Amino acid sequence: MKKYIKYLLAGTFFGFVLVKAEVVSWFRIQEMFRFDAFHMYGIIGLGILVAMISIQIIKKMNVKDIEGNPVTIPPKDHKQVTRYLVGGSLFGLGWALTGACPGPLFTLTGAGYGIILVPIASAILGTWTYGVLRPKLPH
Repeated sequence: MKKYIKYLLAGTFFGFVLVKAEVVSWFRIQEMFRFDAFHMYGIIGLGILVAMISIQIIKKMNVKDIEGNPVTIPPKDHKQVTRYLVGGSLFGLGWALTGACPGPLFTLTGAGYGIILVPIASAILGTWTYGVLRPKLPH
C-alpha cells in the first residue's frame, strides 16, 4: 500500500498542474476547436516535444521501470492506419462534444464539476463495450 502513495501524489500533482494550466477548462478546449487561441496547441506541442526527448533518453540510457525491468517501446504497425484514424476521430469527437479529454475527467470531478460524472460513466460504458466487441473487431 505504501508504494501506491507516490502514484497518488503524482496524480494529485498532475491534476493540480492541469487545473492551473487551464487544460481542463471547457472554454480553452472550445477555443482550440474553433481555432480562436494558441493556448492548447502550445501545451499539446510542448507535451509532444517533452515526449520526444523523453523517448530518446529512455532508449539511449536503457531506463528501467520501477520493478527493474527495461522500458521497451514497440514500433507502431503502420499497416493499421485506419484503426488509428477511426480511434482518433472518435476520441476527438468525444473531446469536442464534452469539452473534456479523458485524462482530466477525474480532475474536473475533483474541482467540483459534478456534471463530468456523465462523461466518466460514458467512458466506462464505452470501454466495456469495446471489451465485449474486441474479439469481433479487426485488429
